[in-house]
Amino acid sequence: QAQLVESGGGSVEAGTSLKLSCTASGLPFSQYTMAWFRQAPGKDREFVGGINQRIVTTHYSDSVNGRFFVSRDNAKNMVFLQMNRLKPEDTARYYCAGTRATFPIMATAAYDVWGQGTHVTVSS
Repeated sequence: QAQLVESGGGSVEAGTSLKLSCTASGLPFSQYTMAWFRQAPGKDREFVGGINQRIVTTHYSDSVNGRFFVSRDNAKNMVFLQMNRLKPEDTARYYCAGTRATFPIMATAAYDVWGQGTHVTVSS
């Protein structure tokens, strides 16, 4: 079975940085576009950023553009989310997800492999 496992979440102060990791198993990782989503209580799950299979294209939501960066290491079956200048509104549970689509689109329905998430709390 395909599996994604996130790690690196925690509680930090606003203005600091945090790096999340996602490790994949049971799937042809290099053939998957990978993305990060987040969900706060009472809100819909939203796209954060993603990277395609050949590491040619990255895409970010307007709310994190310029602060968050997605990268991947296909040899290690891992994808990362570097979060800088964190804000209280970044507080959410962050999920790693994969799709065979060749562009990191924002629609959750396009992703067929999901992790359980890791929580990030940013205090002011």
